[in-house]
Amino acid sequence: MSDMFKGYKGRALETLKRFNVRVWSDTLTKTSRGDFQGVILPRAENDDDKHIVLKLATGYNVGVAVDTILDMKELGYKEAHYKIPEKEFPISAGKPFIKLLGTGGTIASRLDYRTGAVIPAFSPGELYGAVPELADLCNLTTDKLFAVFSENMGPQQYKKLAVAIGKEIKKGIDGIVIGHGTDTMHHTAAALSYMVQNPPVPIVLVGSQRSSDRPSSDAALNLMHAVKAAGESDIAEVMVCMFGPTSDEYGLLHRGTRVRKMHSSYRSTFRTIGDIPLAMIDRKKITPLQENYNRRRQDREVTMQPYFEEKVTLLYYYPNMQPDIIDSLVDCGYKGIVIAGTGLGHVNKPVYPAVERAVKKGVVIYMTVQTLWGYVHMYVYDTGRDLMAKGIIPTENMLPEVAYVKLGWALGQTDDPDEVRKIMLTPICSDITPREPYNGYLIYQGGIPEVEEFIRKTRK
Repeated sequence: MSDMFKGYKGRALETLKRFNVRVWSDTLTKTSRGDFQGVILPRAENDDDKHIVLKLATGYNVGVAVDTILDMKELGYKEAHYKIPEKEFPISAGKPFIKLLGTGGTIASRLDYRTGAVIPAFSPGELYGAVPELADLCNLTTDKLFAVFSENMGPQQYKKLAVAIGKEIKKGIDGIVIGHGTDTMHHTAAALSYMVQNPPVPIVLVGSQRSSDRPSSDAALNLMHAVKAAGESDIAEVMVCMFGPTSDEYGLLHRGTRVRKMHSSYRSTFRTIGDIPLAMIDRKKITPLQENYNRRRQDREVTMQPYFEEKVTLLYYYPNMQPDIIDSLVDCGYKGIVIAGTGLGHVNKPVYPAVERAVKKGVVIYMTVQTLWGYVHMYVYDTGRDLMAKGIIPTENMLPEVAYVKLGWALGQTDDPDEVRKIMLTPICSDITPREPYNGYLIYQGGIPEVEEFIRKTRK
């Protein structure tokens, strides 16, 4: 296919030829739904033939249905050959030394519209070229451990990442930043909270909800906040650093065992559940919100426990769940099951026999709640009491994903059910808290007069 029409086929290709316009031409496109001016972008070979993609002056892309196009006129031509600018990262006396470990997240990247590929900015020089403000905050070195989408992060990556963190701490690094995709960042944060305990320096996971080529990208600011937290914060824990509100006023530092991604696309997607964040952060200051946290130290001591049993699963209960779900897990050799139950920690009676069979075969089963906020209380109703009698163990207010990660970590150390129980129910990094603060659960329902008044008086 000619580069003039790169990636286009079928009806879309016929449309470009009919109006004599090319890929990379700045085009005025008249449609039955209005006029659009933008650069025609190439398309991937697997895309449909029903749309032509334009990059608008705002920086956003729009797909225009070919059935709606009335006319297209080429105004100019501007082929994009994107190259990440690279400058030598300056080393400055007095600034903290930060290590950025890459896992494959595109925290500072651009889309090459010529090839359709994402070009990551990862070397110190590339990051300095993309986000020069980093040089005001630290002396940066990087190491790309692996390149995977966040849904492909798992136990093998957790263990390798933990070992790399331990080595950097021993070398004397002042703080560690981990570039990570947002979708499973909270799983990795929990895993590292267990595998790298009592660190002397901050360990900060960071990502971006919107890619760096978008005007509303949160990538650069998140990275600046994360680097500042790693270099200057007194909080020496595994944390997630992302936007606080949807605006760019400040970021939040969330404890790795109490954080969860709560929206598919909002920049303020990460929230601390059942507690309040550790701190607020902006480019000028770090404001702690809690007093109880592991503090930065000068020693290089850290407890490394990079263990994980992969035959563990998280089972989300739903009405009419059948017992063969649990039976099949047992038959497949699973050693541990975490259930996200209803209400205070319940499942239906038909699965009771399967629970008994699983426990008798040595499978450990732990209960969390689907509500996310609140505690498992299995003593309140007969259902909960019956389930505990059959061997299910409640996990207080541990989040379902955190309980899953912790159970895999516990079973990676021992097969003894009593030892596993001791590990699971011993609070680590506030994964279980004695109480939830009054402001640890705030969900405002839009449309209600008092809430709408509050929103009008407060920035979103």
